[in-house]
This record gives sequence, C-alpha cells and structure tokens, in this order.
Amino acid sequence: MKERLAGFLLMTAVVPMAVLGYLILCIVGFVGPVARGRAGVRALDHFVNAAVFNGYAWESVSSHAWRERHRRWARVVIWVTDRFQKDHCRRANKREQPVVDLVLSKGLHGKSIF
Repeated sequence: MKERLAGFLLMTAVVPMAVLGYLILCIVGFVGPVARGRAGVRALDHFVNAAVFNGYAWESVSSHAWRERHRRWARVVIWVTDRFQKDHCRRANKREQPVVDLVLSKGLHGKSIF
C-alpha cells in the first residue's frame, strides 16, 4: 500500500510535467536541436511501451513488438514500421534485448520504493 500511495503522489507531480514535456517536444521537433527532439521521442516511446502495451520501461514499442510478434497488436506495429524502415522492429530488438536481459538478470525491474 505504501508503494501505491507513493506512486500516486509522485504521479500527481510527474503527469503535469509530462504534458508540459510533450508540448515542448512538439515545439523542439520543429525548431529545436535534433538531438533533444530525438531524446524526447525515445523517452515517450518507452513511456508508451510501459503504460499502453504493458512492456518494460527500458524498452521501445518496436523491440517489445518483435518479442511479442505472435500477438495481433505486435503484428500491426511491425507492419506499420516496415512501411518506413524494413526490419525496424527486429533490429530494435537485437539492439535492446541485451539491456532487457541485464535488467532482468540483476533484478532491477523489482520494487523500487520502500
């Protein structure tokens, strides 16, 4: 219960900052430094993967889709990304899977509050 309460209190501060960050990212995407925009999009990708697709917070939607390629949502993501870059999800997973394996083997995905 303590972890849930702490998470709720943290999110009341983080969510407004996330909305502000998204708005800044929209502006930076058009007129700001490319590296800052790329970092913001990467962070948003990981957030969406964790919040929407119930994936790992340290993994992109593309990498997660490749791991779960037998599922319908993953096949849709793979199909869409293949229209822009062939084998994007497979390459993302190849790049990110060692990070996933390390985090899981070290138990870094466990409880972090209290």
